[in-house]
Amino acid sequence: MPIDAKFFPLGDAVDVRSGHPFRGSIDESVEGNAMVVQMKDVDSECGVNWTDVIRTSLVSRKQPDWLKAGDVLFVSKGVRFYAVCIDAPPSPAVCSPHFFHLQVAPHVPLLPAFLAWQINQPPFQRQLQQSAEGSSQLSIRRPVLESLTLGVPSMADQHRIVALSELARQERRALHQLIHSREQQLQALAEDLTQSAQASH
Repeated sequence: MPIDAKFFPLGDAVDVRSGHPFRGSIDESVEGNAMVVQMKDVDSECGVNWTDVIRTSLVSRKQPDWLKAGDVLFVSKGVRFYAVCIDAPPSPAVCSPHFFHLQVAPHVPLLPAFLAWQINQPPFQRQLQQSAEGSSQLSIRRPVLESLTLGVPSMADQHRIVALSELARQERRALHQLIHSREQQLQALAEDLTQSAQASH
């Protein structure tokens, strides 16, 4: 059954910012004034793993673009482009330049979780792959991302889709856990078999 939606460029509904402009490597500082979300901290299934995010000392003339709950991080470089909707950072945090920092514009009827979901779906992914640039490493430029087409249904439909997506995520986790448990059971049987064979000699 088709879903009624309005279509417009992403940049009409979303404020797209670059990640924090670090110069060179990011130096860890336990006493630093900010957390820095890097590629290693983000997973398309689980979002940001805040326990692994390092701290650093930010020295900037202007106020950093702090992350907040409901912001969307878009991975703009590498072999795979994807987005995650983040929860509230445990302390002031920014993202590295590998990301675009997306915020839904005020008064736009668009759920951040739905925005992240749509970016990760095949139709939008096809737009990204067709627009990617680079030879050694593919990347998406900000004007290109802002020009790509979003399909935005009613808020009720957005809520339903986000709920369905979360249910699918929970089912995948449960299935992976079941597979892991079964593999452990089989490995234990194999160990028992080996020990029985050794004991018989």
